[in-house]
Parts: sequence; C-alpha cells; structure tokens
Amino acid sequence: MKKLFVCLLLPCLILPLLLCGCGKEKDLVTVRLSEVTHSVFYAPQYVAISQGFFADEGLDVVLSNGGGADKVMTAVVSGQADIGLAGAEACIYVYNQGKEDYPMLFAQLTKRDGSFLVGRTDEDFRWENLKGKTIIGGRAGGMPEMTLEYVMDSNGVTPHVDAVVDTSVQFNMMAGAFTGGNGDYVALFEPTATEVVEAGQGYILCSIGEATGEVPYTAYFANRSYMAQHPEVMQGFTNAIARAQQWVASHTDREVAEAIADQFPDTDISVLETVTARHRAIDAWKLTPELEEQSLVNLQKVMEHAGELSRSQWVDFDRLVDNSWAKNIS
Repeated sequence: MKKLFVCLLLPCLILPLLLCGCGKEKDLVTVRLSEVTHSVFYAPQYVAISQGFFADEGLDVVLSNGGGADKVMTAVVSGQADIGLAGAEACIYVYNQGKEDYPMLFAQLTKRDGSFLVGRTDEDFRWENLKGKTIIGGRAGGMPEMTLEYVMDSNGVTPHVDAVVDTSVQFNMMAGAFTGGNGDYVALFEPTATEVVEAGQGYILCSIGEATGEVPYTAYFANRSYMAQHPEVMQGFTNAIARAQQWVASHTDREVAEAIADQFPDTDISVLETVTARHRAIDAWKLTPELEEQSLVNLQKVMEHAGELSRSQWVDFDRLVDNSWAKNIS
C-alpha cells in the first residue's frame, strides 16, 4: 500500500515542476530581428544568442536575413520585424521622408566598415591600382558602397571618373558576380571574402573600414511606437548586446569562433577563427552599445560626399538616437 501511495504521489510532485519549466519557455517574449546580412562581422549578436544572453533577459530572438539595409528597413517600418540591424543611414533616409512613426537607433554593434577589398591577383595593393578598373561596390546609397567611394576619393581615385563602381549587383549576389567573371575587384563581407580566397578565386587586399573613421556602421533600430510600447524589451535586448560585446572582448578568437559556429554550419571553425581575428585587428566592434554624436556626424559626411544627403538634410543626433537603454544597461 505504501509503495502504491509513493507511485501515485511522485507524478503529482513532478508534474508541477514540468509545468513550471514549460511556463518559463512560454514567458519568453518573441522579438523578430532582421539583419542586413549574415556575417561574422556581427559576432557579438550571435554570441548573445548562443550564450543565452537574450534568453536571460526573457527574450526569444527570431533572426532573419533581410539581404540589404533597404529590405531590413522595409520589414521594420511595415511591422514584419520588431528590430532591425543595418547601417544607420537607413534611419536617416526614412526620417527625411517625414514619417511620423520613424525608426530610431538605440544600440550600436559595429563602428567601422567590415568589408574587405578582394582582387583577382595577389598584388602589391595601392588604391591607385583601381584606376581604369571596375569594382563591384554594392547598392547605391548603402553604407558599403558609400564608404568604398569615400575611401577611394580620399586616396586620389575619383569614383565613376577614374574607376567604375558597379552598383547594379544585389548585395547577396556580389561574390557570385565576381567569381563569375564580373569586375576586377569586389568589396565583400566575411566569411564570404575568405571563402572566395580559399576557393582560389580571389585575394583579400585590404580592409576598407581600416581606412575610415568611426561611424555607426551597423546599429539596431525600432519604430518609435514599438519602443514606447515595449520598454522592457528594449532594455533587455540592449542588456544582452552589451553583455555579448564584453564577452567577445574578453575571449579569444577561437572561443568566439566556437560560440558562433552554429550560425555558420558550412564554414570551417578555422575560417571563423581567422575571420574573427581579422575583425578584431581592425577594431570593428563596439565595446558598449551607446551611440556617439561624432560618429553620426562622420556618417553624414560620408553620405553627403556620396551625394545621397545634402547638408540641409542632416539629422540632429537627439532626433535619431535614443541612448536611454544603453545608458541603463545592467
């Protein structure tokens, strides 16, 4: 009889525990995050996922690849995504359209261009080598293309005069266009650049971001209405990113590679380690998510240089940036 009582009692004791565990899963708030592309450049974000930093904040982040800043912004503005990760220029464009519920920047992930110039030969590269050549640069008005042109011009090569900058190729098709025979050079993100090299189809010649000042190259943004309705989500998301930024800074390239490996199942761990080291060497990642005013000024200078923004269209820092959550990280 005693054994029967114990057998009947155990399920009663275990069931509430199981239900509690299930309850925790259900309590997670889903956040739809659209990223501009899938790249090791965003390693801290993937660390926040793999190390459970988002989950610790009660968030279930559902990640999707937007395939370009314009597409990410469309997803956020239309409500298909809650938060976007792309170049800050996307928010400037929308603000200048006069939209009332415009997206604001609230956390910065990277602070310089993360793309690398890839050529067909292992040359002693100088920027003057681009004269008379064609460079696949990305979408006109996008950060990769604008930064590339800014660096070219700063080094005595006038875009569209001394060299052709091809802006007709979609962002996620640039590597394929280059390996298919188009262009003499291409600006690629990682791990794509290294994969092109390992396939014997190109050589990494220089870092484009190393030649520019700090800008809010990739940052998180959300509609003002979403921010107002979900302040706890905003704080939790920012907390997780800040924690991941510090984690990356305090761990080795190999440890970072291992932490993000699930995000790149088709990429060898040694390649991820090499790429991580390459980004660390150019000081690509922010140590905290707070955006800085001078960085936004630098960005708008690049946009003005590219002819995508007039001085009258410059946006004041406080109208575009909400640092309240970055300043209150825990």
